[in-house]
Amino acid sequence: MAEDKAQKPQAPDMPDWSAYRGVMIVIEQRAGVAKNVSWQLLGEGRKLADKLDTDLIAMVLGHNIYPLAEEAVSYGADRVYYCDAPELQEYRTRPYSRVCLQTIEDVKPEIVLFGATATGRDLAGAIATHLPTGLTADCTILDVEPHPSRLLLASRPAFSEKMLATILCKQYRPQMATARSGVFEALPRDTTRQGKIIAVPNQMAENEIAAQVLNFIEAAETFNLEEAEIIVAGGRGLGGPEPFKLLQELADALGGVVGASRAAVDAGWIGHDHQVGQTGYTVRPKLYFAIGISGAVQHTVGMQNSDLIVAINRDANAPIFKFAKYGIVGDLFQIVPAITEAVRQKRANAAKVTVEGRN
Repeated sequence: MAEDKAQKPQAPDMPDWSAYRGVMIVIEQRAGVAKNVSWQLLGEGRKLADKLDTDLIAMVLGHNIYPLAEEAVSYGADRVYYCDAPELQEYRTRPYSRVCLQTIEDVKPEIVLFGATATGRDLAGAIATHLPTGLTADCTILDVEPHPSRLLLASRPAFSEKMLATILCKQYRPQMATARSGVFEALPRDTTRQGKIIAVPNQMAENEIAAQVLNFIEAAETFNLEEAEIIVAGGRGLGGPEPFKLLQELADALGGVVGASRAAVDAGWIGHDHQVGQTGYTVRPKLYFAIGISGAVQHTVGMQNSDLIVAINRDANAPIFKFAKYGIVGDLFQIVPAITEAVRQKRANAAKVTVEGRN
């Protein structure tokens, strides 16, 4: 009697995603000015698109925004889809999401990325729900697997920011993610680049939109951490709120702003709008001072891409020194005032030379 051969279980058929190609970046703008995170995502999107041998696509919505579509080409986009309509003058979820949904269904990008701003999170969530597809929030690393899987590897801190989790979306397309400002680097603007700019129709008339924007009141900001070129940040090592005055003096001398670690904010020493890290702002300044900051992952994930990091800490074994170009071990209450005075003196001498040269 013939022996029965064991039947191996068959793997479930994977969906055919061959119709989905391209990496799309949704450009966020206000009053015709794009958010920096949009250009940063175009820079990272260019890398992903090149790895997949596909187009980098931008999507721009608003009113009188054709110049932004041209600007998107100069920052790396091969194709730009734009919708210019008075109904899109101000961001509202329904009219914006309707245009994006229709464009995504028509164009079929395999990856769609948004800035992790209040607007980006709202819009991305609405679109992902209606497609439907998965959405990974607040990513700090983006990569792709090559053909045939072409999977987006969207990584973000997890388990109280103690490790990175890489999230995959295997069963749906497009693959979607949001990423914070300051994590990635924009490409240099190249006004000689050529690309296709394609108009798409608006999907909703004004009388179909329930929400009305009556007025937009700009918040009174005295600083902007995300766009600051110099940040002087303090942590638990300061010991209380008073030493932040020393940091403010150094920041003023350098022409920068004051930042803080989560520990300092949680202690009530300084406001949350100063917080750098996974639960605060992600920054990419030219110069970052980490003063009295130990260097926990929760903080370093928000500042590790700074051009130059200077760490000041009493503990020579503090993890922050692994990220610093220059490290100073010692008493911050002696070191910070000395640096501030040196900066002031140098600027005073430079101003004196300038005046004498004019005379």
